[in-house]
Amino acid sequence: MSDGHDQNPNGVAYHLDPLRGMAGLSMAVQAAPVPGPHQVLVRVRAASLNRRDIMLMEGTYPVAARPGVVPLVDGVGEVIGLGAGVTRTALGDRVMGTYFVGWNDGPQTQALSGEQYGATHDGWLATYVLLEEDSVVQVPPYLTDAEAAALTCAGLVAWAAVTKPVPVGPGDTVLTVGSGPVGLFAVQHAKMLGAQVISLTSSPEKGERLRKLGADEVVDRTVTPDWERVVLELTDGLGVERVVEAVGKRTLAKSLAATAYNGEVVLIGAFPAEPGQQPADPLGGKYVGLRRVAVGSRADLEFMNRTMAEHGMRPVIDRVYPFERAVEAFEYFETGDPFGKVVLTLN
Repeated sequence: MSDGHDQNPNGVAYHLDPLRGMAGLSMAVQAAPVPGPHQVLVRVRAASLNRRDIMLMEGTYPVAARPGVVPLVDGVGEVIGLGAGVTRTALGDRVMGTYFVGWNDGPQTQALSGEQYGATHDGWLATYVLLEEDSVVQVPPYLTDAEAAALTCAGLVAWAAVTKPVPVGPGDTVLTVGSGPVGLFAVQHAKMLGAQVISLTSSPEKGERLRKLGADEVVDRTVTPDWERVVLELTDGLGVERVVEAVGKRTLAKSLAATAYNGEVVLIGAFPAEPGQQPADPLGGKYVGLRRVAVGSRADLEFMNRTMAEHGMRPVIDRVYPFERAVEAFEYFETGDPFGKVVLTLN
């Protein structure tokens, strides 16, 4: 099998010096890595940003970034080199990677959660990325590179939120809190599964876009601060079966108040500790499940991709930048209030 090394010219890669924020992001020449046994060399076509990447720069993410690591876990590219023994993919395949290096299926463990692309292993903000064979996932062919590069993190964590431990479906109502990429994916996934969706937003413009995306009802929290009461009214006083809570502590109490008996709030994301701000009983005495999810396994990603392909679902892309404007893309992602994913593309 080809190792892809001799025929590939040097590229470039961004590297992260943690705890320095954006100042810690630098670019250097990258030689094409040589894949070892059961490794796959991918020529990157597109990659996208997540809030997790900003947290890694700031040192507020639960897993510390390895000094000099190539950031980003979301990406898509073409297989150009195969190590010995690779059978899950072939030269020329268009692939994405998993979030966790070794979590293929089954329950997650602390050890598995600590090994991540773009944090402890080099990620996608480079000309080349080297993946372990078990991390390789085929891309739904109908998606563009920018769309495919949006799925590994936000797409999959939203999928886990609406499918685990039991998928939502017809007769269920899902509340999405937050209109970032996770919230948008949650709307799309929940509608794809047949559920009703109520979405919380902060502006009429975003509300209209959420309706076009599939939300059945939209509540503007700036107009209605007691939005949990509106959610209860919309559900005949019963509350929703599932809340996809992508904001966190600021809205958690209201999300819990809007949840039905034996419903569930799924808390998305890793949040920096804020001592003294957590109430003594965050469940408020209600019999609801509060679950925190950590993206998903390779099997979850493949299941999501198959379901998306069956329905022709497309991710929401806000803006696409060329690779050499990565710092500008990060700045826009952090301060520009994007609606959908921010993507970087390579020629």
